Amino acid sequence: MDNTLLQRITHNPNICYGKPCIRGLRYPVEFILELLSSGMSTEEILKDYDDLEFKDILAVFLFAAALASRSRYSISLFHCSRLFFRCCN
Repeated sequence: MDNTLLQRITHNPNICYGKPCIRGLRYPVEFILELLSSGMSTEEILKDYDDLEFKDILAVFLFAAALASRSRYSISLFHCSRLFFRCCN
């Protein structure tokens, strides 16, 4: 796993309610994943959000892969039809 990419994912309780974000910016990992899952391409995201870099998108994928590789997880459906993953290690 590329730790230099993962260093782009930051956690600050004062930014976006402590959600994992990209480089301390107000772009939570889940927001980028939602954009991608809605059909936006990486190129479209980078064009619309010009302070993001290609390596930021790679870091989001790597972070998501690290969470998905956990041995156990549960999926809970909350209001607004959003799907959230809660790791259970």
